[in-house]
Amino acid sequence: MAADIGNASSGPQELPQAWRLDNTPESIEALSSFLSGWSTWQYVVTFLVCVVVYDQVMYIKRKGSIAGPTFKIPLMGPFLQAIHPVFDEYLAQWASGPLSCVSVFHKFVVLASDRDIAHKVFKSPSYAEPCLVPVAKDILGHKSWVFLQGKAHAEYRRGLMPLFTNKAMATYLPVQEKVLADYFDKFVTASKANKGLPMAFMPLFREINCALSCRTFFGHYISQDSIKRIADDFYLATAALELVNIPLSMYIPFTKTWLGKRTADAVHAEFAKCAAVCKANMATPGATPTSIVDHWVLHMFESNRYRERIAAGETDVEKPPNLIREFTDDEIGETLFTFLFASQDASSSATTWLFQILAQRPDVLDRLREENLAARGGDKTKPFDLPMLESLTYTNAVVKELLRHRPPVIFVPYLAIKDFPVTPTYTVPKGSMIIPSCYPALHDPVVYPNPDVFDPDRWITGDAESKTKNWLVFGAGPHDCLARRYVPLSMAGMIGKAALELDWAHHATPRSEEIRVFATLFPMDGCPLVFTKRSS
Repeated sequence: MAADIGNASSGPQELPQAWRLDNTPESIEALSSFLSGWSTWQYVVTFLVCVVVYDQVMYIKRKGSIAGPTFKIPLMGPFLQAIHPVFDEYLAQWASGPLSCVSVFHKFVVLASDRDIAHKVFKSPSYAEPCLVPVAKDILGHKSWVFLQGKAHAEYRRGLMPLFTNKAMATYLPVQEKVLADYFDKFVTASKANKGLPMAFMPLFREINCALSCRTFFGHYISQDSIKRIADDFYLATAALELVNIPLSMYIPFTKTWLGKRTADAVHAEFAKCAAVCKANMATPGATPTSIVDHWVLHMFESNRYRERIAAGETDVEKPPNLIREFTDDEIGETLFTFLFASQDASSSATTWLFQILAQRPDVLDRLREENLAARGGDKTKPFDLPMLESLTYTNAVVKELLRHRPPVIFVPYLAIKDFPVTPTYTVPKGSMIIPSCYPALHDPVVYPNPDVFDPDRWITGDAESKTKNWLVFGAGPHDCLARRYVPLSMAGMIGKAALELDWAHHATPRSEEIRVFATLFPMDGCPLVFTKRSS
């Protein structure tokens, strides 16, 4: 065998006759003569035809047997639809099969509408990593913890999880109560200023959620002016995260990506300043943590003291429960920016739909009011606390049903880092996007009867609570949402307080039930409401 290999690889080999003929001077001269007669436009057209054919062939090859257009629009694919997404088109795509595909310019995208395939993607970090969109790392930060994998991600996440324990969350509630009181007054004032006429409240819902997030993250370290500026500008960072962007558009002034990058950088810088102020404050003896960054910095201080005592030779030293490294101000700012990114649009969507639906369903709102008043012993001004929020059975059912009915996250884009066999018959090609969808699982009529009906009782008298595999609101696997308990409780606090202190009316328009897709789901008309102070 070795001798055969040696013989095959040694000495000049005789080429096939056809090859020798094709490379004769006469053949080359004939080809050169033929091409020399071409004009420039013939070269250009031939090149473009070759590119289009190659693009089409690669699309067909990658598509294989899954659902999707038989042929793609040359080169760009459904680019215009990607820029202006229509929710009904998503519904049609999900209904076309458990796996379907599109190809936009160079990017091949596979959508998974099947619940079990979605779980497989979420739980296969060796095959796929979160990517959102190709430009996301430039906006969120290339070193952002959400893009880490394996041990690095697990260690980072382990250090952040204690920020969402019951003990920690209880300390965030007083500042949230204050934010809600301030903004509820703003809601009433805005309606009065508009002479009692309906106005789109979606912008104010974005602002209140930005304030809730920033105050929970940083307490009094961040100014109200900064919160207002972030609330006004943050949508630019979201708008920049399109599936496909014009090459180098991040460096072209006033493009979406240029504006988004500038907005993200400004928020990063503001958050880093807050982190520095927090470190100085928490170094003061007796400082009490009231925000997420306070708790995180205290864990750093405790970890540093532990390491210093060990280094000094002490042996009887109790290890802190959250032993973490020291994080720089920039790292803290970047991490809290990812928290804001994860919460801002999603929480704004949930708030908008919650106020709209409860205005449409006075039966639900009345039950929610009764429960919250009873939990406060008849005193509607009594502040909420964690045990109270956890005891609100019907209110929490309303929140869960809202998150199911109008899920703030409809899908989570991943990138296949190697060929990914998602089913026995189909493998997602390396470099493609694979997008597990959450909406179909949350609207499965087998699991949730009459899925398009808003029915909080399905979580109390029905069996919805047991359908955990379909509950993909917060994702699954190693990158599932850290705040899966915090978010529903915060929403329960907001809507319970609003129900006791406010009355509001929704003025429906022909577009109220149309869904606008902007990172998540919003009513197309911006949710026209009128708020008044509740007298009793």
